Amino acid sequence: MKKYYLLFVLVFGTIVLHAQHFDRTRLDSLFALLEKNQKGMGSVSVFYDGEEVYQKSIGFADVENGLPADAQTKYRIGSISKTFTAAIIMQLVDEAKLSLDMHLAAFFPEIENAELITIAQLLRHRSGIYNFTNVPQYTDWMEQPKSRLEMVEVIRQSGSEFSPGTKAGYSNSNYVLLSLIIEKITNKEFAQVLHDRISSPLGLKNTYFGSKISPAQNEAMSYTLAGNSWVPATETDMSIPLGAGAIVSTPGDLNRFFHALFTGNVVSPTSLMEMQQLEDHFGLGLFQMPFYERQAVGHTGGIDGFQSNVAYFQKDKVSVAYLTNGVSMTVNDILIGVLSLYFGRDYDLPQFTPFMQLTTEQLDKYLGVYASDAIPLKITISKNGNTLIAQATGQSSFPLDAYDVDKFQREQIGLKLQFFPAEQKMTLMQSGMVFEFVKE
Repeated sequence: MKKYYLLFVLVFGTIVLHAQHFDRTRLDSLFALLEKNQKGMGSVSVFYDGEEVYQKSIGFADVENGLPADAQTKYRIGSISKTFTAAIIMQLVDEAKLSLDMHLAAFFPEIENAELITIAQLLRHRSGIYNFTNVPQYTDWMEQPKSRLEMVEVIRQSGSEFSPGTKAGYSNSNYVLLSLIIEKITNKEFAQVLHDRISSPLGLKNTYFGSKISPAQNEAMSYTLAGNSWVPATETDMSIPLGAGAIVSTPGDLNRFFHALFTGNVVSPTSLMEMQQLEDHFGLGLFQMPFYERQAVGHTGGIDGFQSNVAYFQKDKVSVAYLTNGVSMTVNDILIGVLSLYFGRDYDLPQFTPFMQLTTEQLDKYLGVYASDAIPLKITISKNGNTLIAQATGQSSFPLDAYDVDKFQREQIGLKLQFFPAEQKMTLMQSGMVFEFVKE
């Protein structure tokens, strides 16, 4: 549901030949370091030509009960669900039950601009429909069940951000509506359609529409790291995201699905080409992921404490899927390590230094509400015991780690904060940008 663009690395250099004989020992060492230093929990799978050549699981599916993750642990995959939804839509197009130029008004005329919005625009995030997960009240009700009618009403009330077709704007609303269109055409619930059209034909035994998480069924809970402890995250009710983010799977199943998709076993060749055509960086449930001189296509996702990534390198016949139920290091950095070691690029294993341990009294000088003239967000700094907590306006709170005097970070989102207590100021650094904040 959350949007995570997986950039990998975009540079030019000498092409490294496909490494069928990759350094398995160093890959094992990378994940051992991540586990030892609490940088993440989850599972990774690498496929070559449709066969799994590497798999590793670290951490716990259920921290409270000490249940370790394994290759069969199922994770919520968030927005990778959109690739499945797009594939089902294209199957319906192949069967002449739907067309990409059909308008939303044929199904949901009550949505703003429905008479102008096409199926293709929904798929490519060019509808202009506001992303319902961005409404300020979303976190108040995201863990409660919603009926289909209620979800349509939420989207209707959210309105439109821009005129359809004029630009792209990522919106989960698009894929919730596509899910409901699938249900209208097939006369089946999305969960059944997913099973009948994708999971069963492809033998994806661990891929299905999610419900309340069941650790007893080897379904992973999700967590955030607070200090040195993994703390349970929220649990979105799956009646809300539907085909935008409600699917559960394993890395192995995701690789099997992508291999099947790109070898012509899911949609027609014409539909597969259409899915890969980019407009403002978006295909149909797909986007590009550059890694040095290589290009992959795939998708990313995030829901609650889960993050998910799958990348398919067509020329190399390689796919990589990494699903995590807890991270304290950017997933992008972890995957750069995995791909570098697999493709034989130079790569130094990370060296981790322990975070500083501060007392609750030492945190008091940072507490308060900070505002900036540069961005329309206020950031509230609070504490929970000896952990500093940050929360931006309308967003969920998250813990911070102290890595130097007056310096804190949230490593998994690349965020750093530096405080200047004497001046009542704070600097925020993220994605190469720097913003100055003043305590109110």
